[in-house]
Amino acid sequence: METNLETKVTGYQDLLNSISETYANGRQKAIMAVNSNMVETYWKIGQYIIEFEQGGNVKATYGKALLENLSKDLFLVHGKGFSRSNLNNMRLFYQRFPICEELPHKLSWTHFCELIKIDDPLERSFYEKQTILENWSTTDLIRQKRSSLYLRLAASKDKEGILQLAHNGQLTHHPVDIIRDPCVLEFLHIPEAFHLTETDLEKRLIEHLQHFLLELGKGFAFIGRQYRITLGNRNHYVDLVFYHRILKCFVLIDLKKEEAGYEDVGQMNMYLGYFEKEENTEGDNPPIGIVLAKEKDDLLVEYAMHNISSLLFVNKYQLYLPNKEELRQEIEQVMRIENR
Repeated sequence: METNLETKVTGYQDLLNSISETYANGRQKAIMAVNSNMVETYWKIGQYIIEFEQGGNVKATYGKALLENLSKDLFLVHGKGFSRSNLNNMRLFYQRFPICEELPHKLSWTHFCELIKIDDPLERSFYEKQTILENWSTTDLIRQKRSSLYLRLAASKDKEGILQLAHNGQLTHHPVDIIRDPCVLEFLHIPEAFHLTETDLEKRLIEHLQHFLLELGKGFAFIGRQYRITLGNRNHYVDLVFYHRILKCFVLIDLKKEEAGYEDVGQMNMYLGYFEKEENTEGDNPPIGIVLAKEKDDLLVEYAMHNISSLLFVNKYQLYLPNKEELRQEIEQVMRIENR
């Protein structure tokens, strides 16, 4: 009797799961269809407004009052949804994305409202592509814009790299593709002058793991903190261990509250050797090691890493948002030099 009962419960659970999954998928498709239709509708409204404004004398007659008048009159007919701000977004939407057939249907109207705020077409294209690649929510997109992700990635590239970044997003093919230097940890809300221990920093990152994973980028899966390694009857601990689903390898992160030293490079190299020999299984690629420090001396790091694995990186972190204008000037300088 118990066997039959268990079979019935299992069968019912399968039925319940199948119905739930089908309903969820159908609901998601319906939402996406509605979203796609609304996005195209807003694009069309923006087109009407622009074409009306370009009508010569008509533009002079209505001037700046056009959106205000439209907002009032459309509210009387349709109610909410036609504020002056929203109408202006529709107008700008058409200007930024003039070809309706090329609109990425995976993005919502709120995504587009964030994208159209970006003046630079290369930067806007990057965030569009990256939002789709990493399935960012609108909140995620806002955070990555505030942290100047595009500018941080582009600042270390030549002209060709900047153009590829803008047109394709940040694709992950090689270990260096996951590196963020600096790594921005503004979501921890730690004052710059605040003195915290490495343990405190690690604890706060775990408490804000979702934000940290967003900063690290697509493909990271959290494995554990203070991962114990036993060698020669002594225990060593890796601060944070992740597995990268795309690169198919472990990613080890050691946190340093001050400047990274040569001994930190040696220690991470030991961790990499241990993981490759003892933790990797069939199909795993060699692990990647990141020493994440508040400061680093580039020359010291260069010598410390002489003849050491190319899969070991020493990066800086900062607790505040980067200076956008300084980064933008660096990128513009690269583009100017290479255009000569």
